[in-house]
Amino acid sequence: MIRRIPWWVGGLLMALLLMFTFSVFGADRPIGASTYVPYFAGLLFNLDPEQYGYLKEIDSAGAWEGVMLLGALVGGFVTSVFITKSFRFSIIPTAWKKYKNGSVVSRLSWSFASGFFMIIGARLAGGCTSGHFLSGMSQTAISAMIFGGIVMATLLITGRLFYKKEAQDV
Repeated sequence: MIRRIPWWVGGLLMALLLMFTFSVFGADRPIGASTYVPYFAGLLFNLDPEQYGYLKEIDSAGAWEGVMLLGALVGGFVTSVFITKSFRFSIIPTAWKKYKNGSVVSRLSWSFASGFFMIIGARLAGGCTSGHFLSGMSQTAISAMIFGGIVMATLLITGRLFYKKEAQDV
């Protein structure tokens, strides 16, 4: 039997994390993740921040987000192995295999395409997906509310269309 963490515990922990990151004792900044990508590219390709202005602008944010992402990876691993005991490595989730197909290429292609559209939508709204959902919603930012509402509506519509096999089974 898989043990689960109650939703309210997760919500409470998320609220404490947000309060810590916004506080002057924490990071004194909102939670985000996408700035780490250009920051990491700058490190990987040894790009000069003086030549690439955006790298200079994101120097501290990108480094902080890298640490946060590493913490999320380690925290998720520790939680799944030691707390919920649900860790398993799988490219094709069980629900995908049940309702869609067992093709790895199909799964990865749809994941890439949907992630690409989600990132474009988030950037058009002036942020990243995690920044809008976690930091923006907690600050009641209008752009985050619009982004979150559109994502939720799109999730319901595409889920209904994409997993129509379930509707046919009922």
